[in-house]
Amino acid sequence: MTLIETVKDLRAWRKNAGHVIFVPTMGALHEGHTTLVREARTLSGPESKVAASIFVNPLQFGPNEDFDKYPRTLENDLMMCREAGADMVFAPTMKEVYHADRSIKISESSLSTVLCGASRPGHFDGVCTVVAKLFNLVQPDEAVFGKKDYQQLAIIRRLVRDLDMPVKIHGIETVRESDGLAMSSRNRYLSPAERAQAPALRAALIEAREACQSGVTGAKNLTHLIQEYLAAHANLGRVDYIALVDQHSLQPLDIAHSQSLIALAVFFDKARLIDNIELSH
Repeated sequence: MTLIETVKDLRAWRKNAGHVIFVPTMGALHEGHTTLVREARTLSGPESKVAASIFVNPLQFGPNEDFDKYPRTLENDLMMCREAGADMVFAPTMKEVYHADRSIKISESSLSTVLCGASRPGHFDGVCTVVAKLFNLVQPDEAVFGKKDYQQLAIIRRLVRDLDMPVKIHGIETVRESDGLAMSSRNRYLSPAERAQAPALRAALIEAREACQSGVTGAKNLTHLIQEYLAAHANLGRVDYIALVDQHSLQPLDIAHSQSLIALAVFFDKARLIDNIELSH
């Protein structure tokens, strides 16, 4: 596996790389990330290259968020990428990615106004900007993203569509711990008591999906069901939002349909956890 830290070396690598499948990450890798790399390896076949990036992007952190405390574990991340089958990892410095006098960013004005975007203003503009830069640098033919951050996946699909980027986007199912908790770099911030309650997020979403399949399709009823479940099983958490939305537009729905999604975010003391579930009835 090749480690590249500069744009110059990345462009030299890309000239002879052929077909490339890309997995962008912010590091602090866990099994969820390596599953994406392995999926890219499966998609690529023997003739293509799998590229990953490790870069903690400051533009997607708010002023009171955890950019400075976000874990940096490069040596372990590189080992995990190598074991998962990556051919190249791009791990640039801040100066390599952003000019000190940068003055251009990409702004998303529809899908980012709801869910996490409503409580994290500017976050998805930061995501769009860095993903566009990484796509320009790596020039992948395909890219792999997880469904855990469903809003991010939808926005990246819109970014590629609206800016005519020749990149095929793959959405991969959320990787979970044995008790159902979605794997996340921020799970390490949970206290033992919070970690014991955190699987209730997934359990509540499953309850809602089962209710929907039984004929409970109203947004108010489904969100109330989740609120009640979390109040009973995750009282150390504070709900940020629970929302029934369309899977593609992310716009709120009054009634669930076959292409709808319930998404939620819950604050614990030092961690904000997100999860979602696709609904059918």
